[in-house]
Amino acid sequence: MNYAAIKTCDIANGPGVRTSLFVSGCTHHCKGCFNEEAQDFHWGQPFTPPVEDAILEALSPSYVSGLTLLGGEPFEPDNQRALLPFLHRLRQQLPDKTVWAFSGYTWEELTGQSRARCEATGALLSLVDVLVDGEFVEALRDISLRFRGSSNQRLLDVPASLAAGRPIPWEG
Repeated sequence: MNYAAIKTCDIANGPGVRTSLFVSGCTHHCKGCFNEEAQDFHWGQPFTPPVEDAILEALSPSYVSGLTLLGGEPFEPDNQRALLPFLHRLRQQLPDKTVWAFSGYTWEELTGQSRARCEATGALLSLVDVLVDGEFVEALRDISLRFRGSSNQRLLDVPASLAAGRPIPWEG
């Protein structure tokens, strides 16, 4: 997996100060995408163990709330496979940090049958606290929405959604 960018002091992609990992590769190709260059799976730099170490170091201060995964598309199957061991490591080393993920896939696509679903999906979802789901729809763009670009996107409480077997809104 490649990544397009890492922001170590991000306040736009989840609550509090966060470290954000923008992965490369996305097959959605949403019209009006804010990060179009990251749609290319080969864009950016390789996601290597030293990069993982640097992200964990950036997450370690107490004032950093957690990690946000964006893209590109974190839930492209190849990206899921690369992110899963890293999130396991994050949860072991920094269990109090929250994990947010932005995905163009809906909850229903990630938990049902879709091109996004692979052997890593269930485990990866279980390590995420909040999922912002759904493709960006330019016609539904709304800059007044908190942590979303278009009104079709949802903020979901992943642990509650997994327990209920249906999407549960995040009440943050």
